[in-house]
Amino acid sequence: MLHLQIAAHAASAAAIHAAEHATLIASGIVARVPGDIDIRPNTSGLPGIPQLKEIVGAIMSIGLILAVVALIIAAIVWAFGANSSNPHLAGRGKTGILVAAAAGVLCGAAVALVNFGWDLGQEL
Repeated sequence: MLHLQIAAHAASAAAIHAAEHATLIASGIVARVPGDIDIRPNTSGLPGIPQLKEIVGAIMSIGLILAVVALIIAAIVWAFGANSSNPHLAGRGKTGILVAAAAGVLCGAAVALVNFGWDLGQEL
């Protein structure tokens, strides 16, 4: 019984809200938003954008260099673990290689991933 009362109250509230909104639109109080809004990224809107691009590029380079260093260290750990009959250490080295490779892929694909997200968002 209580569920029916709640459902009836929700339905009447929705009907009242729709009627009020229709009245506001008919009276011209609610302005319609034009459908032709077109906003694009502006590379000249703020000072320092070219320097920011250089900084981001440098950070990407540092990330790639660190991924290579991590890959080398993980390979050394894997080799040391395999040659010393230490399966735990060898497993850590293998995991390190996968993590370093994934970090390199993400650093290299960061721009493509962001552009993919931007393009996907523009289609919505």
